[in-house]
Amino acid sequence: MNDLRIEPVDGDVMLEEWRHVHNVVVPPAAMAPQDARERLGRNRLENAYLGEVLVGCSTVRPPTGEDAVATVIARVLPEYRGRGFGAAVYEHALAYARVLGAEVIETCVLAANRDGLRFAERLGFVEVDRYVLDGESDEWVDLRLVPAPVS
Repeated sequence: MNDLRIEPVDGDVMLEEWRHVHNVVVPPAAMAPQDARERLGRNRLENAYLGEVLVGCSTVRPPTGEDAVATVIARVLPEYRGRGFGAAVYEHALAYARVLGAEVIETCVLAANRDGLRFAERLGFVEVDRYVLDGESDEWVDLRLVPAPVS
């Protein structure tokens, strides 16, 4: 894990790497290069590397609204799952969302991604909504991080 680097997307090569991971992990929401570029303009996109090998990416949608709700999404390529990379990517993205002033953390997972749902639940997220986008057939799950009880 010492060789894991997480870096903000900077430039076309890194953006294409981020888009690759995104499209592999959530094929129903695969995006074209121009869509990824637009996403970069409004969100924090980061890539995770094990040494020089791309293993995952993240998206942080900045806090919005009165409740300062931010969305944090961590993605890991299937061949690198189960080794702690997802947790490291998530923790890094969560810390960035907190720096931006996030009070509430949400995430979004493709319902068919059972590994992703279990991962989110292990982190303390609970389901708040299930839906299918207009004109689509894939089900999505919105989850919200439940704060740990204060003792």
